[in-house]
This record gives sequence, C-alpha cells and structure tokens, in this order.
Amino acid sequence: MSSADSTGTDVAVPAGLADSVRALAEGATTATALVSAALARIEASQGTLNAFRHLRTEAALAEAAEADRRLAAGERLPLLGVPVAVKDDTDVAGMPTYFGCAGERPSAVADSEAVRRLRAAGAVIVGKTNACELGQWPFTEGPAFGATRNPWNTDHTPGGSSGGSAAAVAAGLVPAALGSDGAGSVRIPAAWTHLVGIKPQRGRISVHPQSDAFQGLTVNGPLARTVADAALLLDAVAGAHPDDPHRPPPVGARAAARRDPGRLRIAVAWRPPLTLTRTAPHPDVRRAVTELAEALAALGHHVEEARPRYGLIGLGFVPRATAGIAELAALHPEPALLDARTRSALRTGTRLGGRVVRAARAREVRQHRRIGALFHPSRGRAGSGFDVLLTPTTAVPPPRIGRFDGLSAWRTDVAMAEACPYAWPWNVLGWPGINVPAGFTPDGLPVGAQLLGPSRSEERLISLAAQLEAGRRWYEHRPPAAP
Repeated sequence: MSSADSTGTDVAVPAGLADSVRALAEGATTATALVSAALARIEASQGTLNAFRHLRTEAALAEAAEADRRLAAGERLPLLGVPVAVKDDTDVAGMPTYFGCAGERPSAVADSEAVRRLRAAGAVIVGKTNACELGQWPFTEGPAFGATRNPWNTDHTPGGSSGGSAAAVAAGLVPAALGSDGAGSVRIPAAWTHLVGIKPQRGRISVHPQSDAFQGLTVNGPLARTVADAALLLDAVAGAHPDDPHRPPPVGARAAARRDPGRLRIAVAWRPPLTLTRTAPHPDVRRAVTELAEALAALGHHVEEARPRYGLIGLGFVPRATAGIAELAALHPEPALLDARTRSALRTGTRLGGRVVRAARAREVRQHRRIGALFHPSRGRAGSGFDVLLTPTTAVPPPRIGRFDGLSAWRTDVAMAEACPYAWPWNVLGWPGINVPAGFTPDGLPVGAQLLGPSRSEERLISLAAQLEAGRRWYEHRPPAAP
C-alpha cells in the first residue's frame, strides 16, 4: 500500500505500529503520509464498515506535520507521528464523548490520562471509534450511529463494545487502537476480528477522569494485529494518574514480547461460570481452541484440562455492572434518548447500588482466593499450580448484524450470556488476559482464545502469546472487506 507525502512523492505505508515507528525513524515515510493514508482509508470504508464516530482530520494533519518537523530535527518518541484511534468512551479535548449515545454532548475540556500519555508518546489520534451505548453489549450497533460491521464479513458484528476499534484495526484503517474492557469488551471484538486484544491488570492503564470505572470492572486496553504492536501500545499508555486508586507496579510489555516464556503449566477450561443458560462452546470454537491447546503442547508446555472454581461469581458482577451503567446513564442530559434496555439497567443499577454494590466488591477478596487456587500449588489437590488458564474467548462465532434487535433487556442479557460467558469473570477479579486469534470457521469467521493469568501476570501472558504467534503467524491473514 502506498500514499503520497506532502511533496507528492509515493511512499510506502507500513501496516503495523512497530513497522510505522521504524519507517518514520529511518525516513522511509512521513507522518503526514501515514496520517493522510489512514484518513483516506477511514473515509473510503465508512459507508461499509462504519468504524468511526468522529474524525479529527484537520487537527490530525496539523499534528502529523508537526511530528515531521520533530522527526527531521532528530527527536524520537515511542509513537512519534503514528496514527492511532481511541474508543468513544475516551475523552479527547475538544471532542464530545458520546459513548454510543444519541443526543448532544459538550466537548471534553481535557484529555483523559490515556490520551495524554498517547500524545506524550507522539501518537496522532485520527478519531474516535464507535461503541455500543455505554459499552453494555457484545455488538456495536445503535440508532445514534448505525451498525459497525465486521471486515471479515460485513453481515456480521465485529463484537463490542470496542467494535469500532477492532474493525478499524482489522481492516487496516489504523495500525492499532485503544479500547476498553468491562466484561470482555476488548477481548470479544479481538476474537471476532482476528486480533490480539489485551485486557491489562486493573489500574495498569488509567481510566481517569473516572476513578474506578464501572465499579472497578472496566480497564483500557490495546487492539492490534500482532503481540509486539499491542505491547508497544500498552507500554505507551500504561501508568497512573495522581488520583487513581489502583497502582500496580510497572511492567515491560515490549521486552516481554521478545522473551521466551519458559515451560509453563497451562490449564484448559471448557465450562464457563454459572450463567443459567447451559452454554457450551460452538463446535467450530471448540475445534479452534483445541488446536491452539495442541500447539501449546507442541511448544513444550504441559497442557491439561481443569475446572476453575468460579463459584457464584455472577453475584459479584451484576450489581457492579448495572451500578456502573446507572452512574453513566444518570449523567445523560436527555434520558428519553437512551435505549429501553439501558433505562432498564439504570433502574436495576439504582436498586442494587449502595450496600449491595459494597457487598459485591467485598466478595472480591474471597473470589481471588478461590479462583486463584488454580494458580497456586496445593499438596494433594489436583487442578492447581498452573501458570496460565486457556479458555475460548466466546462460545460462538460472531453473530449476524441485527441478532439482538428488538430483544427485551432480559432476553438481551440471556443472549449475551449464551454468546459470551467466558470473559467477564476476569473483570470481576481485575486480573489480566489476552485474546489471541484461534482460527476461522468453515465460513471464514474468526474465533479467539483467552490466555488468562493471576494478578499482574501480563508479562508472562504476553511472552506466551508472542511464542504462539511466531509459529501460527496469524497476522498474515487479512480480511476481504478493507478499502
């Protein structure tokens, strides 16, 4: 792929984040060429994929020109001059943060901490990507913006709620994007668009100006084609705001992506937590994840089936999730414009606020101990002492656009639980996980698998994901629906 720089000369446009950084440093391309090409691809795809809610065309081009001046002067930063996108739950100064909602919203007066760090790393933010209303659902559709579509098959959803970010990266509109994950909202769309998606440890990437988003469930995380690109973005945005309550010690994600993970004990779990839906993985999902487990065994890891002791972890999730929705929905200036399902969640979250939410959060210590037993060796007890847990990311391949239209709040919740029962427990725990591409259905739809770990285990998960990627080379597969 090529584009013309400010002199009119054709220059190569690298596809990946690290490749873009390298090309800029070597003078093989310019920031103006990269950003111009990204904006052109976005505009060309918007009628088909509808990945973006807002573009920053003029501002992004001005920032690219400034990045070119800084590069020419010899300045180097981790992402200087590289175009990226952020999800539309993220404050960017001068732009409204709609978070999937209809109606007018004032422009943010300041950048979120994650955006501040992106800018400090030199990135050029080209726009904000679509997300479903208040991030509630595993699809990215709504009357405020239409339907965001999967570049692998535009009849299907890319997932949600970070579906716009995932569609943008999968289609090659931008080399990487930031999403957020409160119940799988990075990992689910990563699985359904053939991407690497990292849900980091709670507090790893600041959610400021929120202090404890969705009662501690939601974290920000990167989406990229490769582990190295996701790690690069993670390192660039990681770190706390002075007001943040969660402050895990730093990690070196890029270094981890270059490091051998060693021989690990990996548990494979097929049974999800109790959802009352009798969910089992779709045969195509089970086949793909089984092949991934076999690949891990071929790499020398010890792989065996196990059953995490999830208990009634949903009792810790539902009050926190609905209270988080209620907190955001209550701020909307025109509540009547909200989806009926959102208004239902607002009522539920209001009822379950206060003491119920505090009790749900207090259960987290016991949940850490019970589920964490999987990772701690225990004499005489089978099914313990593992380093990593492998599960499907979703139970089904990506659903068709409109699958959730017209459903009541209850039926939507049931359909979500049937499709996506595996991701959300790690949000309750606050621990890290990574979606890695697991393969395709016979119809060419992507599916994914999760590598999950205990507290602050990002480096191990990243090293293992990079080792898998070296053999499976999933980044070589590109979707047909790209501009």
